Amino acid sequence: MKKSLFVIMAAVAAVLMTGCQSYKQVPYFQDMESVDLSASRGLYDARIMPKDILTITVNSDDPDGMAERPFNLMVRSTLQPGGQVNTSYGGSMLTYLVDNDGTINFPVVGRIRVEGMTKTECEKYIESLIRSHFSDDTKLIVTVKMSNYRVTVTGEVNRPGVVSVASEKMSILEALAQAGDLSIYGRRDNVLLIREDNKGEKHSVRLDLTKADIINSPYYYLQQNDIIYVTPNQTKAKNSDIGQSTTLWFSATSILISLTSLLYNILN
Repeated sequence: MKKSLFVIMAAVAAVLMTGCQSYKQVPYFQDMESVDLSASRGLYDARIMPKDILTITVNSDDPDGMAERPFNLMVRSTLQPGGQVNTSYGGSMLTYLVDNDGTINFPVVGRIRVEGMTKTECEKYIESLIRSHFSDDTKLIVTVKMSNYRVTVTGEVNRPGVVSVASEKMSILEALAQAGDLSIYGRRDNVLLIREDNKGEKHSVRLDLTKADIINSPYYYLQQNDIIYVTPNQTKAKNSDIGQSTTLWFSATSILISLTSLLYNILN
């Protein structure tokens, strides 16, 4: 009796220890109280990279808007009788694709380098280039927006896919939230981030979201075209090893054992 009680107590203790160990792998920011967050001070600004698509508009206080028109290329395509397409200015805004050398071809000014600039820096730079085309008392407003800022979230998340970023700023936690957060099989201590730099070279880093110091990481805020892959845990890996054939084998074995037991009882 004592031996049986000891075995039961040991089994219960093992289950409780396993549960505690599993729980430690679930919460984010487990050591938040011990981390100095002063290193994360400062607002994040995305920087323009090759293959970014920019929308650039120039506005002024000119009453008829004629002064800034040469810098706001717009195109409108209409279908004419007979199937011909007529293209004229006055429709949707044209976008600028940043070339591999980091430049765009801006109206009137010509080719300019914008790679590595923040949105604000690019606005000020373009304003300085076109200022001479306006009178000294004209107020100028240059607006630059990245039209293709997005990240990809895949792996053990509930809604994998491409996440568009309208604000040009997104943390890794916001991206995971947009993807429905990690599934029960996702490892929070082993999230892979793949990033391509302005030279086209790929870099990868493993992130541990259970550590609060992730907030101080240079990878906390995502760059355009980042890829996040959530690694599956051991439970998912073990489940994937048990395929349909293995399941059928277990079923057949179970049936065979049952038949053998039945025949044994009948014959004896």
